[in-house]
Amino acid sequence: MSVTICKDTSEIVELSKEQGLWLKPIARIDISVGLPLLKEPGQSISNWELMEKVKRLIMPDEFAIMKVVKSTVEFVKFEGEFEKRSAMRHAIQKLDGQTVKLSGFSELLKMRAAEAKTTFPIRHDWESFFRDARDMNEMLPGERPDTIHLKGLPSRWFAERDDGKGDRPSERVLRRVFERFGEVRSVDIPMLDPYRQELTGQNSIATFNYNSDITFEAFVQHKECSSFVKAMDAIRGMKMLHIDRDGNAFAATIKVDFDRTKHLSDSAIKRRRADRENLVLLEKAREEKILKEREEEERRKEDERRKKELEEREKERKRIEKEHVKEERRKKKEQKKRIKRLEKKRQAEERKIAIKIAIEERKAHVAERQIQAIRILGVLFRRVNTIKAHEELKRKEKELEEERLRFIEEEKKRKVEEERIRIEHERKKQEKLQKQEQELRERILRNMRDVNERQKEKDREQLRKQLSGTTRLKSAVVVQNTSQESSADGNHSQQASIPRQISRHLESHRHEVKRLQVHRTTPET
Repeated sequence: MSVTICKDTSEIVELSKEQGLWLKPIARIDISVGLPLLKEPGQSISNWELMEKVKRLIMPDEFAIMKVVKSTVEFVKFEGEFEKRSAMRHAIQKLDGQTVKLSGFSELLKMRAAEAKTTFPIRHDWESFFRDARDMNEMLPGERPDTIHLKGLPSRWFAERDDGKGDRPSERVLRRVFERFGEVRSVDIPMLDPYRQELTGQNSIATFNYNSDITFEAFVQHKECSSFVKAMDAIRGMKMLHIDRDGNAFAATIKVDFDRTKHLSDSAIKRRRADRENLVLLEKAREEKILKEREEEERRKEDERRKKELEEREKERKRIEKEHVKEERRKKKEQKKRIKRLEKKRQAEERKIAIKIAIEERKAHVAERQIQAIRILGVLFRRVNTIKAHEELKRKEKELEEERLRFIEEEKKRKVEEERIRIEHERKKQEKLQKQEQELRERILRNMRDVNERQKEKDREQLRKQLSGTTRLKSAVVVQNTSQESSADGNHSQQASIPRQISRHLESHRHEVKRLQVHRTTPET
């Protein structure tokens, strides 16, 4: 079973509007293409190329599904499905008897197309089956044509919408859907029975199937055979279509047959019920046994766990004791090393102190020896011959005296040299002062001459003005005499003041010389 998207919903027939289920006619064709003989080694025919050529031949119509059903050396059989039966009929008209040419082949390939035959049973099939079956009683339900066997129903389409059980199908929904054709006596969905697999005797180790949870198998039993016939006629040549709440349509091809195994007969139902009860008891006993085994296993595991915990604790205790012993040994070693280091340090300090003490004692001993030697020498010198001692003393005194005189002579020479340098410096300074004094005198004399010249010029000018008038001659003479006297007195006073200035300047110079002499002699003392 494959669920496909359905784009065309024009031919659908209502099945259950509440559940969103509809029936859609199956528009499926079989296409057979005869193949040429392959004459060259390595030559092959592409099925994909054949499919593309077939698709181009039916345009503008399109296949909804197209697949290879069978491929042999003589022919290739395709199966194609359309959205509408009208498109299927047009495609059959276009393809049946048509020829195609493949690349690499000179022959034309002939094509045959026809509507695909369905395996859906007809009324004659179930009537002949139940008529010929010897173990069937047409008077009993389940042993007559009243039960529909459905396979490939999508689980989600028959699930309760608001029960919160996900995609599991519901018997109530299945009953409600098929009550459209008449009253339903019983329904059965084997996948909802957890014991059905054991009841049917199937192997508990089943192979994986992708459709095991997506689709399901179901049995629907009507009370009247006419309802069964009505339902079979309605489903014949149809596939199921589901329209969800968003308006999306999906189609699924389902397999429909009448029940041939008396699945919903009273005897089969009673047998399954009894078997189920037995299985429930067996399951209960098995669960109790499993529970006991589990409890025993848990007890055993608990004992093992406790034993393992005790062992681990013992190991941990031993490990801790071992680590403690190692730690104690390490601490003892560190303590010994620390004591050794302290002892070495103490011994080094003691050695240093002892060396210092020995050095100090040695120094004291040497000093004492020196003092003793000096005393002994003094005693010995006193005991030496008086003449030699006096001569030696005289010689030493002479040498000391000579040394002293030489030192005094050198000191005198040094002082003389310093005095010479000082005198030379003072002489240079005195010469400089004398030169400054001479320059000052010359400047003063030059100023005096200039003053006298200006005064004489002034007197001449005044005398010239006086001599210009005869009436004032006498007064002019008197004035001239007075002016001459005054100028003479001024010159005299100026000449008298010049020596005073020079004497003051020389006195300051002498004081400066004395100050320098004092400053010079002070460091020598």
